[in-house]
Amino acid sequence: MNHMDYLLRPANLDDLDTIERFSQASTFGIHTLKPGRARLAERLERSLKAFAGNEPVRGDEIYHFVLEDLRENRIVGTSGIVTSAGVNGRFYCYRNEFSVHASDELGISNREHTLRLCEDLSGHTLLSSFYIEPEYGNSLAPQLLSRGRLMFIRNFPHLFAQRIGAENPGLCDEAGNSPFWNALGGRFLKMPFPEAEQRTRGRSKSFIAELMPRSPIYVSLLAEDAQWAMGQLHPDGEVPFEILVSEGFDVDSFIDIFDGGPIAEARVAMLNTVVSAIDVDLRTAPLMAGETCLVANMERSGFCATLAFGEFIENNFLQIPNDAIERLGLRAGLRACAVRIK
Repeated sequence: MNHMDYLLRPANLDDLDTIERFSQASTFGIHTLKPGRARLAERLERSLKAFAGNEPVRGDEIYHFVLEDLRENRIVGTSGIVTSAGVNGRFYCYRNEFSVHASDELGISNREHTLRLCEDLSGHTLLSSFYIEPEYGNSLAPQLLSRGRLMFIRNFPHLFAQRIGAENPGLCDEAGNSPFWNALGGRFLKMPFPEAEQRTRGRSKSFIAELMPRSPIYVSLLAEDAQWAMGQLHPDGEVPFEILVSEGFDVDSFIDIFDGGPIAEARVAMLNTVVSAIDVDLRTAPLMAGETCLVANMERSGFCATLAFGEFIENNFLQIPNDAIERLGLRAGLRACAVRIK
């Protein structure tokens, strides 16, 4: 699996069986990749229309990708982009805030951590639906599966918001018991975490948030296990989360209203992949040597990206093996975009 023969491309209806299997294997808390064949099929159809670009932009588009291992001839991962969070309703989350309460007379000063229910991320573009087969977690495949989406956003910035977010799964056990939900959401909705997840399937979280208190929540009043779980990451989310951190996402300001998982947030123009990627003219390299690069074509409906050993030379030329150029549906001399993968 430590090879470069991967291809990130738009998902199509032929991929439905595999994506449905991924959805059944994914962790509680991965809110945008949930079981349900009809809903997943509808999502893929929406994605194909968005990639085609034949209709006016409405702001509620979804772009869904799959990652192929060409050596094994199988799909090993999936990921997506939601153009605008909460476009059909508000996107709620908790914002971490701190306040100081002091008494000069008693000589006591306390710094209190509070959670404020907010809509700050409404309208942000969201990275979504990340899942990769566990055996590929230590390969270069996750880099392509996650960062390839950012190359697409970089190439078509007019389709997306200037700020971007990404939900990450919080702590819960195999039965779906979440300490954070039990201490907060479950008290107001009177239902277990898996049921709340089920009820929001394919819908906005607005109806959940509308039942939550609007006043700041003092973290010190929550159960200790809930306090410890806040902002903590489920082990299954470590691989994509580390990529977000390396991209420059802020992962300390917002948490999910369900399981308390960290929500990453950033300005698109400041992300490392977006800043570092350059347009290049492709040349065929005689040998498979050089730096590890993520290379994408410049198409919308036919977008695809791959990994290759390459050498950047003057005047924005990039030399990569011919088989990598062919994977992109290109030939030597044509334009692409590329970024170094460290």
